[in-house]
Amino acid sequence: MNSGDASAAADQFRKLLEFNPGYVPAYLMYGQLLAREAQPQEAKRILKAGIAAAAESGNLHARSEMEALLAELG
Repeated sequence: MNSGDASAAADQFRKLLEFNPGYVPAYLMYGQLLAREAQPQEAKRILKAGIAAAAESGNLHARSEMEALLAELG
């Protein structure tokens, strides 16, 4: 993925989460993108928000995946 694609993807994830903050999979995918793009602090922020959204919706699988990625990021 080149930086233009990553930037466009990040913009789309931001818009998606602004429009639908309860869409849990977007937090995981956005966090993964940010981690790959060497933006660990932003990835952590997104993952923490995603963990909260997953807990609220009862999505334990997504919550555990985001917790694992968050732990990897330190």
